[in-house]
Amino acid sequence: MDPTTPTLLVIAILFLSTFTRSALGFGDALIAMPLLAMVVGMTTATPLVAMAASTIAIMILSRAWRDVNFRAAWRLVLSSLVGIPIGLYFLKTAPDSIVKAVLGIVLLGFGLYNLVAPKLPHLHNEKLSFVFGFPAGILGGAYNANGPLVVVYSALRRWSPESFRATLQGYFFPTGFTVLISHGLAGLWTPTVLRLYLYALPVIVVGVLAGEIMNRTFSVGRFYTIVYVVLVLMGILMFL
Repeated sequence: MDPTTPTLLVIAILFLSTFTRSALGFGDALIAMPLLAMVVGMTTATPLVAMAASTIAIMILSRAWRDVNFRAAWRLVLSSLVGIPIGLYFLKTAPDSIVKAVLGIVLLGFGLYNLVAPKLPHLHNEKLSFVFGFPAGILGGAYNANGPLVVVYSALRRWSPESFRATLQGYFFPTGFTVLISHGLAGLWTPTVLRLYLYALPVIVVGVLAGEIMNRTFSVGRFYTIVYVVLVLMGILMFL
C-alpha cells in the first residue's frame, strides 16, 4: 500500500463524518470510529475523532449560537456531569456488552416506532431534561455513549432542524472538550494524531460548511425521518 493511502483514507472518512455531524447535529463518531479504527487503530482514532468533534462543535456554535436552546443545553450538560462519575463506576463493574445491547434495543425500537407510527409525546419544556441527561452521563462515563439519549430527548422536543443541530453542539462541546483534554493528559496526543488532524483540518472546515447548507434544505418532517433512520443504525451497531 502506498504510504499516503492511509492519510487519504483518514481525510475522506473525516470529511464524511463531519458532513453528517454538521447536517444532522450528531452521528460523526458512528461513522468515523469503526472506519478509522480499521485504518489507523483505536488508540489513534479515538483522540483524532475527539479533536475533529471539538472543532466541528466550535465551528457550528460560532455560526449558529443564536439557534441554541440554552435552557435545555445547560440542564443536559449539568445532569450529564452528575452521571459521569457513576458511569465510571459501572465501567469497572457492569458488563458493557449487556448495557450496549440494551441501549441498542432501545434506540432500534424508538427509531422504528417513529418511522412506522410517529405518535410519541411532544415535550414542550425542559422539565424532563435531567431524566435524559443523567443516564446519558452514566453511559458517557462508562462507554462513551452519551449521545443517543440526548438525541432521543431532542427528537421528542420537536425542535427545528436548525435548533436541533445547534443545541446538540451546545451539549456536545463541553462534554466532548472534557474528553479531549483527558486524552491529552493521558498522552494520546501523539505526533501521528496531530499530523493527521492538521492534514484533515481543511476538509473538516469544508464538511461543516457543506453540512450547514444541507441542514437548511431539510423540512422538519424529512429531517426527523433521517434522524430516526440514523438512530436505528446506531441501535443495530450497538446491539451487535
